[in-house]
Amino acid sequence: MAFSSGDGDGPMADINIIPLADVMLVLLIIFMVTSLKTSYPIDIDLPQRSTTPPDNPVEPPEPIRLRIDGANQVFWNDSPTPVSALRNMMEAEVQRDPTNQPTLEIDASQDSDYGVLAKVLAEAKNAQMVKIGFIKK
Repeated sequence: MAFSSGDGDGPMADINIIPLADVMLVLLIIFMVTSLKTSYPIDIDLPQRSTTPPDNPVEPPEPIRLRIDGANQVFWNDSPTPVSALRNMMEAEVQRDPTNQPTLEIDASQDSDYGVLAKVLAEAKNAQMVKIGFIKK
């Protein structure tokens, strides 16, 4: 759209860059917010492909069923357990056979607090457990 300059010489040739600057600032803010979410790497130990089968396949141990209910109570194989005792129990399971650890199957209720789940995962990491899975019943 052309606007007259007021002195009658013809249309004004300046471009209004304020809408362009507004759009660029919004895009900059969106980029800054989304880039913060992707800057924290998470280390995951994935199984590696093997071309040779194992010589003696070992029977995997029975999985550990850890349940967190809506009242934030933790159950280790259906028996109530305080969170503070989990690390010792997990370390005992790991020390039985470090190369053939049982799978820790975590079933967290939707009503439970995330903080309890975070404490359980921290205890599992500190106990050197490597087979952790989430299940939903």
